[in-house]
Amino acid sequence: MGFSTWVNMQQKNLRAFVIIAVILALDIATKAWALRSLSPGWTVEGLGGLVPVTLTFNTGVAFGISVGEMRWVIIGATVIVMFALFTLFRQARENDTLRICSISAVFAGALGNLLDRLRWDRGVVDFIGPFDLGFAHFPIFNVADMAITTGAALLAISLWIEDRAAKAAKVAPAVDAAGGRE
Repeated sequence: MGFSTWVNMQQKNLRAFVIIAVILALDIATKAWALRSLSPGWTVEGLGGLVPVTLTFNTGVAFGISVGEMRWVIIGATVIVMFALFTLFRQARENDTLRICSISAVFAGALGNLLDRLRWDRGVVDFIGPFDLGFAHFPIFNVADMAITTGAALLAISLWIEDRAAKAAKVAPAVDAAGGRE
């Protein structure tokens, strides 16, 4: 491995580390605030009434979908997903900023919620919401959930862009050295 390749890999790793550290710190700090400042089940209007905050504990999966007493199954599945994300990260090119950032965000969010599941059986601390959409209430969530959702959407976009580029490369006619078609 050449020096420039090593430097590029270190920059890739540093970018991921910073993203994971920032998201995880925000998640831990905001959950600690929610636990200190809110009473379970009571909604308080935050930010001048723009953001409702309600302390809840989610023992299920996304959007509060209950899966029964499956805490350790969810923990195991989270660890498997995190290994898959790590593999995707290792495969990402050093200059693929969108892929690196999206994987790091999903990883950080998964880690934040995993820490809650490991520390107690009450579940993941959620506190942002519910938002009244007029026809339904959007579920209560946390910083980790925002990172997972945003990161997953960006990862899907990254994979879509890569797929389109690969298909375009297959369709493009081959050009010889003189600039003519083969």
